[in-house]
Amino acid sequence: MENILTITNLTKEYEKVIALDSITLSIKKGSVFGLLGPNGAGKTSLIRILTGITVPDKGDFTLENVEGKDFDSLSKMIGYLPEERGLYKDMKIIDQLEFLGRIKGLSKKEVKEKIKVYGEKMEISEWFDKKAQELSKGMQQLVQFTSTIFFEPSLIILDEPFTGLDPINSVKLQNVITELKDQGKTVIFSTHRMEQVEEFCDDIALINKGKIILEGNIKDIKHRFKKNKYKVTGNRVQNSEANDFKVGDVIDEFEIHDINSDNIIVKDVSKDTSPNHLLKRLMKYIEVRAFVEILPSLSEIFIEQVNNSG
Repeated sequence: MENILTITNLTKEYEKVIALDSITLSIKKGSVFGLLGPNGAGKTSLIRILTGITVPDKGDFTLENVEGKDFDSLSKMIGYLPEERGLYKDMKIIDQLEFLGRIKGLSKKEVKEKIKVYGEKMEISEWFDKKAQELSKGMQQLVQFTSTIFFEPSLIILDEPFTGLDPINSVKLQNVITELKDQGKTVIFSTHRMEQVEEFCDDIALINKGKIILEGNIKDIKHRFKKNKYKVTGNRVQNSEANDFKVGDVIDEFEIHDINSDNIIVKDVSKDTSPNHLLKRLMKYIEVRAFVEILPSLSEIFIEQVNNSG
């Protein structure tokens, strides 16, 4: 899969604080990319450079072969939903969308057509004649999300898109993001909600103190950080050591990590980490009904890596 965005050695410093330290990164076309990191890690600084709000001290990036210095072209190629929302309070929603569509390079005809399509898709058409200040925060959020995607940009950047949404509108937004993904759109998704990253994203980059400390495919990363733990479901074989299993015991080169009803969590501590060999050893003690490898959550990996990076 070809790259749509290539970032090379981006560096940004504010009053002797290095916000970005030679960031190099590539994002595949048609992917949903998770940009992660604790507060103050550098995520916002990177997004502001990509959207032309600020410029880097060093380095550059290209979006579909358009260089980062070409602000006019890039502004028409990127849809950006910032964490800090901002609609014109006294302007009607329809007028705001028409204005934003025009500055993104759409003709009057294209603007009207796309507003109609996306107004129905996002179920905001009935609000078109209202002013932003007449809408709830959640309703304003849906309008601003619509303004981010309706001109069909090459790259969509969503910074904490679910903030302020009630459960119903959160589901609506989730469905649209899933649809964008299915359509092959390229999305950068920045959030602290790891469960949403796991649901939507293909690849991630974890930034801390201006540096990328982890990147790659989510599935590959979870396998990279697995602890050789397994959940075993079944009945313990009578007249075996299984009847006396306790947390912390090491038996036949597997360690008991947890016991709950008919489920036992074990860790393979042998040099041979083949699941088949572990299962063979376990079957001497348990009539196995299910055997599942336990992979770490993205949240667990996030915390571990940020702590380890200092």
